[in-house]
Amino acid sequence: MSEVKYVIGVDFGTDSARALVVNAETGEELASDVAHYKRWSEGLYSDAAKNQFRHHPLDYLESLEECITGALKKLPAEVAENVIGIGIDTTGSTPAPVDENGTPLALLDEFRDNPNAMFILWKDHTAVQEAAEINKLAKTWGGVDYTKYEGGVYSSEWFWAKILHILRVDEKVRQAAHSWVEVCDWIPAVLTGTTDPKVLKRSRCAAGHKAMWHPEWGGLPSEEFLVKLDPLLKGVRERMFEETYTSDEKAGELTEEWAARLGLPPGVAVAVGAFDAHMGAVGGGIREHTLVKIMGTSTCDVMVASKDELGQTLVEGICGQVDGSVIPGMIGLEAGQSAFGDVYAWFRNVLLWPWETLGEELGLGEEVLAKAKDRILVKLTEEAAKVDPTTTTVVALDWLNGRRTPFADQELKGALVGLTLGTDAPRIFRALVEATAFGAKAIVDRFREEGVEIKEVIAQGGIPGKNEFVMQVSADVLGMPIKVVRSGQAVALGAAMFGAVAAGHYADVYAAQDAMLSGYSKVYQPDPESSRRYGELYKKYLEIGELLAGTLRSL
Repeated sequence: MSEVKYVIGVDFGTDSARALVVNAETGEELASDVAHYKRWSEGLYSDAAKNQFRHHPLDYLESLEECITGALKKLPAEVAENVIGIGIDTTGSTPAPVDENGTPLALLDEFRDNPNAMFILWKDHTAVQEAAEINKLAKTWGGVDYTKYEGGVYSSEWFWAKILHILRVDEKVRQAAHSWVEVCDWIPAVLTGTTDPKVLKRSRCAAGHKAMWHPEWGGLPSEEFLVKLDPLLKGVRERMFEETYTSDEKAGELTEEWAARLGLPPGVAVAVGAFDAHMGAVGGGIREHTLVKIMGTSTCDVMVASKDELGQTLVEGICGQVDGSVIPGMIGLEAGQSAFGDVYAWFRNVLLWPWETLGEELGLGEEVLAKAKDRILVKLTEEAAKVDPTTTTVVALDWLNGRRTPFADQELKGALVGLTLGTDAPRIFRALVEATAFGAKAIVDRFREEGVEIKEVIAQGGIPGKNEFVMQVSADVLGMPIKVVRSGQAVALGAAMFGAVAAGHYADVYAAQDAMLSGYSKVYQPDPESSRRYGELYKKYLEIGELLAGTLRSL
């Protein structure tokens, strides 16, 4: 038998699942495979007009099997025989209602086509009202402010807001839901046969950042608080969990059933799950004083701080600070933007509307439309980069999907200000790129205002590897170099690192990083003159945001 050992990282994203097979000794990425969610890709169970986005659990199960077996088929059989660990990361907060056995309700015949019985995707904003009620009660009820370790503002994207919304709108689901699980907890539980809601190991990352879990008050918010929020929550807490676990620990071992389905030996260690950005930060090389930006459709910004340095500081307006959510023994700090690449995709779709609407009438086939869709952002980027910034008056607000950080507010909307008859598509696109960079700077400023030191910025995800203009603007706006992670699959690589630690191959996360990190492919250096100019424009961005926020929120 080969002495070389291997680990697998599986990254469950918004559109697909990706499996990455990695050499546990060196971090060499041997093979990967992507499985797209079939029902999601058909547009089922979601309604963008209502901000409703749901994933059917079968999409996860089918994609899990497809991507792991697909990656292993590209390698010699001895690789599968020597896999020792699996790490799982997912989007979040993405919870679902489950029965007493931990089975998501949508896997039962009665609920198989009910979106409320499915996993409520991170970007689902149907619970805006519930989040507002949580925030108001937390500040006024006279007891513990359960949001204080979550940046002081609870979001509609998070665990309890989504649960309460579903309980209110769907009586059948309310009656059938014994408990609720995050998808990052459910997948490891499925693989290890531990889906019982009281048995499965809950992620410290998910619980701490999104479910208001903290040791200070004995775990989840009190029954008194929850019932005061809404009597429909009565008894839910006792059917949840008390303990949480960091992802260097085993959730369990691969069952014989799943070993057979995946072509792996039984007993492979499966790490406790976590959110994609947090494991991705590890895969990108996070250390203290490092800001890791996972830049894709949205962004998630992650830092770690020592308990001694952070002390009693509560960083307001972020997505939480949780002991061990990123690296065990360190406080994980999370922030992010609700829309980043999605802002660019929105503008592309606006420009494509005439093509898609009139294409058939004008004799434009699907092939031409597909090429236009592939090329339009590339061309916009090229032309926007050529625009003399002194010739454009457009300033944008990047809140097209609300604002996650600083200070979550999903009722905010985006805006374009300063349009003239001379404003063309490249100038609008440039303003949108600048706005997303300004949103990133607002997060950096929020950390610094609370005394959190940032010495370097690391970027990873889909955008850093393919859009130099966006990255250069980001570096200029931040006024700091941005290092781009060499691996295009740093999130799955981070998950694989946790799989290696959970399997006992490394003593801790730092040791796994030292052996398995991919390094950096490029460093974007800020241009001093551009940074100076953007400093002035950033002030206008903040002024416009403050001026329009109330109006945009009420639209």
